[in-house]
Amino acid sequence: MTEQLRLMAVHAHPDDESSKGAATMAKYVAEGVDVLVVTCTGGERGSILNPKLQGDPYIEANIHEVRAKEMAEAREILGVRQEWLGFVDSGLPEGDPLPPLPEGCFALQDVDVAAERLVRLVREFRPHVMTTYDENGGYPHPDHIMTHRISMVAFEAAGDPERFPAAGEPWQPLKLYYNQGFNRPRTVALHEALLARGLESPYGEWLERWDDSDRPERSLTTRVPCAEYFPTRDKALIAHATQIDPDGGWFRVPMELQQEVWPTEDYELAKSRVDTALPESDLFAGIRQN
Repeated sequence: MTEQLRLMAVHAHPDDESSKGAATMAKYVAEGVDVLVVTCTGGERGSILNPKLQGDPYIEANIHEVRAKEMAEAREILGVRQEWLGFVDSGLPEGDPLPPLPEGCFALQDVDVAAERLVRLVREFRPHVMTTYDENGGYPHPDHIMTHRISMVAFEAAGDPERFPAAGEPWQPLKLYYNQGFNRPRTVALHEALLARGLESPYGEWLERWDDSDRPERSLTTRVPCAEYFPTRDKALIAHATQIDPDGGWFRVPMELQQEVWPTEDYELAKSRVDTALPESDLFAGIRQN
């Protein structure tokens, strides 16, 4: 292709873009790809997970503005553009039985109504490739599942002139991927490498939960080499200070070990309008040579 390649990453909350596919995005930005992150909600109901910031009255009173500022810093680190879709965080319901979701939240929106906002952005930005979450949301947060649902609608509808005619000139993305960075093969590889080096692994409980789960293994069709950009990913993640403890489990695996043992970020090809051979090492496989 002679035109600039464009990648759209659709995420539920600020910080999701830095924990899922951030090194891939930084790699593509460095290669001249135009990358747009779409953030569906403001993350207003996200818990303050950094113990150093818990109980701060300013943060608690101004969480929306704080998380927007964190997002601005992260996008600068990654070199991406970013747009807010404008919905309100649904929160993660807890308890048995689960409480109802808050009125007006993202997860309770009509899917087509919510998808129209994303279709408008797709038609404006004209991405060749989109990334999003699988039907389980990657994990069963209602906003992640809703992000999946509207992304699937938008991928199919954006190129159809009869769908959402007020949302701009039609544009058909060519490929849609699910983020699968938190996959079992990667977790096992890192876990075993840590133990082999006499180091403590943070993944033991993860693997026990996987063993007890009846969810099928996902297909890893596409592994993008991007180890050079793992430090950029971590820097962007730390920018989300209310969400990430810099001394927590995210950062317990030495960088050199990560880069050696599992130097890729991983995806599942969900839809493609171009021919491509699996497995892939490039989200634009089948597009670059057309």
